[in-house]
Amino acid sequence: MSNALFRTKNVEQSIQDTEEPEHSLRKSLTALDLTVFGVGVIIGTGIFVLTGTAAKNNAGPAVSLSFVVAGVVCALAALCYAEFASSVPVAGSAYTFSYASLGELPAWIIGWDLVLELALGTAVVAVGWSGYIHSLLDNAGWHLPEALSGRDGATGFGFDILAAALVVVLTAILVVGMKLSARVTSVVVAIKVAVVLVVIIAGAFFVHSGNYDPFVPKARSAEAGGNLKAPLIQLMFGWAPSNFGVMGIFTAASVVFFAFIGFDVVATAAEETRNPQRDVPRGILGSLIICTTLYVAVSIVVTGMQKYSALSVDAPLADAFKATGHPWYAGLISFGAAIGLTTVCMILLLGQSRVFFAMSRDGLLPRFFSHTHPRFRTPYRSTILLGGVIAVVAGFTSLSELAELVNIGTLFAFIVVAISVIILRRTRPDLHRSFRTPLVPLLPILSVLASLWLMLNLPAETWLRFAIWMVIGFVVYFLYGRSHSRLGQRQAAEAGDVPRPPTGKSL
Repeated sequence: MSNALFRTKNVEQSIQDTEEPEHSLRKSLTALDLTVFGVGVIIGTGIFVLTGTAAKNNAGPAVSLSFVVAGVVCALAALCYAEFASSVPVAGSAYTFSYASLGELPAWIIGWDLVLELALGTAVVAVGWSGYIHSLLDNAGWHLPEALSGRDGATGFGFDILAAALVVVLTAILVVGMKLSARVTSVVVAIKVAVVLVVIIAGAFFVHSGNYDPFVPKARSAEAGGNLKAPLIQLMFGWAPSNFGVMGIFTAASVVFFAFIGFDVVATAAEETRNPQRDVPRGILGSLIICTTLYVAVSIVVTGMQKYSALSVDAPLADAFKATGHPWYAGLISFGAAIGLTTVCMILLLGQSRVFFAMSRDGLLPRFFSHTHPRFRTPYRSTILLGGVIAVVAGFTSLSELAELVNIGTLFAFIVVAISVIILRRTRPDLHRSFRTPLVPLLPILSVLASLWLMLNLPAETWLRFAIWMVIGFVVYFLYGRSHSRLGQRQAAEAGDVPRPPTGKSL
């Protein structure tokens, strides 16, 4: 049984499965498309919100260094993703990588994790987008009925029609084709980056050097706590994170890390890239460098415009401009955030549909969902299913307390990919690698340790919810996935237990 649970799907077989006509995706993306996707999914509300939270509560003006630390953690993981994506250019990202190195059960676990991470992320972002649109509509004097805005306090019932509508529209765009998705994303990302650059340039004229003093505020201990909302590391070791000082920079890094969530989604599009060996590493690393640079610049500007202790938590950039007597920029920032969340939502939905598609093609989920559209060559069945479910979820709940599950899921994926790089280097040294992660195994080990450190700084209740979702995943695998695995049936056929199914046909 243990051999069956850890059977691996070799790289050659993974690539061969992508050539089956009814289960293949159209290759249309370039390095520029992937970079745009990466920037589009990374830059969201994080750049407009988390800067103020981390500066005021944890690091002061040194929050810019926290963004650098978080960027380094992501860069360590990105180098591992880049090697795998260039060596195994197959949809599924960390799921596919772990299937080739760790085995079927670990692959299922990470795939199940990614389904939660990306689905929940899409729903949360859609609700956040709806909030910005509601605000802009209210400012224009247009008001939706409370029952259709998800906030009817009188009856306790509400359906967020805007959040659901956004998911439905983006689902339709993804069904039509990746190139259309890339074009829409390019336009929206251009607007979003332009808004960020305007904020940086305009804000630079209102910077006062005195606001940077002290750049690293004197350290003080954070309040102790013993409930499930406290960081897991505090409950396990009685260690409370520091506010400010040098350690405050690292504590803030675990907060602002959430603003980097999403760059790994670029790897899920490897199968739809014209030259994945060259373009996927460029897309992953390029988008991460661009976003880190913008994040650091924004954090320097906002902490220079207003004293860190006076920054607001909800809308630090907008309120900083108001404090300097320029409220017009606050509206521009809200517009940029609303526009930005559109691409974040679409690319998260894109990533989830590709992971679901890859798991379905392997038989771990029903093969019905692995068929591609005869004209558009997109996984339309899985995209429509997931889009419909997420639209309903986004319409009926805010999911605010569950949002951190997105973060723990991402960090868990980082750890699995880093370990997989080490294992595949040992088991398949002959494999052609267009991009090689440097300093293996040192760099992947550092990636594991850095990701684990940030995970330990997440609340204990997040770990509890994550564990519950994983238990459900184990149940689904043993009730369905294990017995329907194409790899398992293929190996049984080779052993003479059952007839081998025809190539390209569903099992």
